[in-house]
Amino acid sequence: MQSKHNLRLFTPIVASLMALSVCLTLSTLLYDRRLFYICGTVTCAVFAIVIVMLLSLRGRTRALLKDIALGVQTSMGDALCELPTPVITVYDGREIVWYNELCAQNVFGGKEMRGADISLLLPGVDMTATSPPEGYDVGIGKNRYTAFVVAAALSERPGSVIYLIDDTRLKFFAEEYHRTKPRIALMAVDNYDELVQDYKDAERARLMSEVEQAIERYFSVHRGFVVKISRDKFMAVIEEQGAGEMLAGKFDLLDAVRNLSGDQSRMSATLSAGVSAGSETLYEAEQSARQALDMCLGRGGDQAAVKTQNGYEFYGGVSKAIEKRTKVKTRIIASALAELIASCPNVVVMGHRFADLDCMGAAVGLFRAVRSMGKPCSIVVDKERNLVGPLMDRLLTGDFTHGDFVSPAEAPGLLGTGTLLIVMDCHVPRVLESEELYRLSHNVVVIDHHRKLVGHIDNAVIFYHEPYASSTAEMVTELVQYFPKGPTLSRIEAEALMAGIMLDTKNFVMRTGVRTFEAAAFLRKMGADTVEVRKLFASSIEQYRQKSALIAGAAIYGDCAISTAEAGYDGIRLVAPQAADEMLAISGVAASFVIYPCGEEINVSARSMGAINVQLIMEKLGGGGHQTMAAAQFKNTGAEAVRNSLTAAIDAYYGDQKTGG
Repeated sequence: MQSKHNLRLFTPIVASLMALSVCLTLSTLLYDRRLFYICGTVTCAVFAIVIVMLLSLRGRTRALLKDIALGVQTSMGDALCELPTPVITVYDGREIVWYNELCAQNVFGGKEMRGADISLLLPGVDMTATSPPEGYDVGIGKNRYTAFVVAAALSERPGSVIYLIDDTRLKFFAEEYHRTKPRIALMAVDNYDELVQDYKDAERARLMSEVEQAIERYFSVHRGFVVKISRDKFMAVIEEQGAGEMLAGKFDLLDAVRNLSGDQSRMSATLSAGVSAGSETLYEAEQSARQALDMCLGRGGDQAAVKTQNGYEFYGGVSKAIEKRTKVKTRIIASALAELIASCPNVVVMGHRFADLDCMGAAVGLFRAVRSMGKPCSIVVDKERNLVGPLMDRLLTGDFTHGDFVSPAEAPGLLGTGTLLIVMDCHVPRVLESEELYRLSHNVVVIDHHRKLVGHIDNAVIFYHEPYASSTAEMVTELVQYFPKGPTLSRIEAEALMAGIMLDTKNFVMRTGVRTFEAAAFLRKMGADTVEVRKLFASSIEQYRQKSALIAGAAIYGDCAISTAEAGYDGIRLVAPQAADEMLAISGVAASFVIYPCGEEINVSARSMGAINVQLIMEKLGGGGHQTMAAAQFKNTGAEAVRNSLTAAIDAYYGDQKTGG
């Protein structure tokens, strides 16, 4: 530092003297040549002295810098030795060449490790490059470390320095925190009201006592506790580790509760459970569990749903939904819906894309109920792309006009302040006839019978969802009976509703209950002619040939029939489901699948007689539906790829059934 200071002082002085010498020498040239020679000699001498002094200072500065570098190296070496954390240096990313005393004692336990292979001690750590900012999580013996690697040249050889931060206790407490983080599970006995009717008081009390004991035993095994919060609902608190064990066991509590009856002739209790995600607070956990339980009940019950970051995971769902015999809820919904319609300036009714008879029949029934209240109403339907051509032709010959049916492109123009949008036969925005219309609407009602899917409409004023119902047409038939002015259906409108029920029940064979026949009886009373309804299902001779070709080309995969349409054609959306229905008549076939291209997409239509839950299979492919009727949709990547995905989903479904999933 002193040499540098001297150099800074010496430099301007020398420069000034040199400049003065030059000036004096030049000035003497004008007066006396001899004096000029003397000044020149003096100037040269000054220059010589300056050069000698500069060389001397340069050498002393270089020596000083060498001393400083040597001191830094010595200090760094001392610092590495005395650093209060283990340090290791390695050659070529493998050979240990040095480590400090703390590393020798705490990490190596006094063993000599020079020359050993570092990759055996720290597997998975890249020694050839500087580590990421978070370092590497490594374990050595009983301790846990975070390893930081710094690439460096050691004695002109490639090497690296490894710093080990002992954070064993920190990681232990962090893992313990996550392992013991509480989760909440909410459970409900799905069919408690039906058990009340099916069992005597003493029998019901015994069965419910067994249900409670089964739930308490199950959660005590997994280190949780249960509180009964109402006659048919329970809440459990369990740690994260126990929740993981329950899910690994496919939540087999469902099977235990279902098997409690022991009498095949009597209705058995079924349980639905919603398990929260890893929430930050107990309030968030309770809300998460409540949403998961609602999702279970919306899918028919007898299953568990676990909230995840990407949606839900489902377990169970092997039982059919229990039909609710009481119509109290229907009457309440009808009253609330009538009040909502009365307060709105106009109503727009919309279903799903490629509207079928159930969707259109339900829309027609609700259209008439709204019009009977004196409110303007329109039905949104794509007139070119639908499966209800014969029904629309019949409606237009009656009281309906072309203005009653609005295309999806024209629909946003119907919206005004307070307009009510009623969504029929679907509850997922992406399959609506016009998703834009839904996004623009602020007053939405949903009426649907499909099992609830992830991503459902969650901002509805009224969400009337009954997964046990055979069809949306059945639900609307019940609703219109409770409207203020009573039923006012014409014969054609009653036949439209009847067609929707017949479509989804396969002519009253599948998913029928007491209320299904009561709805059909009411429609028959309103003038519906089953012969005329049957004509709405008629197909052309060409469509019949196409359907026969699909059935003839079916291949048996286990107890499933799979058929693939090689190319799309007009009417394939109508023909493919019909072919899937008829393949169920093949001996030994429990489920049928038809793969068919349609535009830029490939669709799968799935049907079963109830022994196989095709909804669960289609959900594995990103689709959904009912236990006996479901579908999925893919981008057109080739029918063979879709078939491979389908067979893999079928195999996974059987694997889940074997393990109780």
